[in-house]
Amino acid sequence: MRRIDEQFLETPFYGSRQMRLHLRHQGIVVGRGRVRRLMRRMGLMAIYQKPKTSQPHPGHKIYPYLLRSLAIKRSDLQRAATAFGF
Repeated sequence: MRRIDEQFLETPFYGSRQMRLHLRHQGIVVGRGRVRRLMRRMGLMAIYQKPKTSQPHPGHKIYPYLLRSLAIKRSDLQRAATAFGF
């Protein structure tokens, strides 16, 4: 645990897989599951860039919503309107 903590202070972007490789290079044979469990016990999580899935790309076209002004008065009207292109 001490070696994991020392290495994590130097490279906070190491996850359990990279940390296992680092420990193997130091001569400590340990599995990824054990490293993962110890890192979780110490509260260590790798720092990495999260995906930005909610931000639209500036080059993508924004299509207008064509049914905004259409009043839906009976069931299945919206589907019929989209099928005919209204």
